[in-house]
Amino acid sequence: MPHMTNDHTAAPERVWPASSTGERQALEQWLEYHRATLAVKCAGLTDEQLRTASVPPSDLNLLGLVRHMAEVERGWFRKVLGGEETAWLYATDEDHDRDIHTTEGDTYEEAYAAWQEEIAHARELAAKHTLDDLGAGAHRSGELFNLRWIYLHMIEEYARHNGHADLIRERVDGATGD
Repeated sequence: MPHMTNDHTAAPERVWPASSTGERQALEQWLEYHRATLAVKCAGLTDEQLRTASVPPSDLNLLGLVRHMAEVERGWFRKVLGGEETAWLYATDEDHDRDIHTTEGDTYEEAYAAWQEEIAHARELAAKHTLDDLGAGAHRSGELFNLRWIYLHMIEEYARHNGHADLIRERVDGATGD
């Protein structure tokens, strides 16, 4: 599994998913790859750079993406799969997108720790289920989802936001790459 210290100046190791494996392993490996990709996009930047909204008029920034993905992990795994009734990490009644709306007081160290905690909890919850198991909690739509669907959605969510991260990172300091 990818590992990165709270020192966000170092890039984590990304492991390319195996080309011949079972369905569950493939889903888990692709999800891990995309989780690590977002961390790579943030590596080596200061908190100020990570808070930089670099594609106007959007206020989307790398720190906000990390916080957003912590919320997404929490929502799909804790709430939908696990049926936990837990508060959001960042969203408030006044600002549902507080995860994206960062301030000078928001740090990567805190966001990274929260994100990694949600990932660890997601892994723990998922390990207890088969791909066909329905979650114990309903999505805000009222619909139930199985673990397979959640994995596929999480891969899609990370892939989409990693595309945003590519553009933001290039704009912040010129770094490109996959």
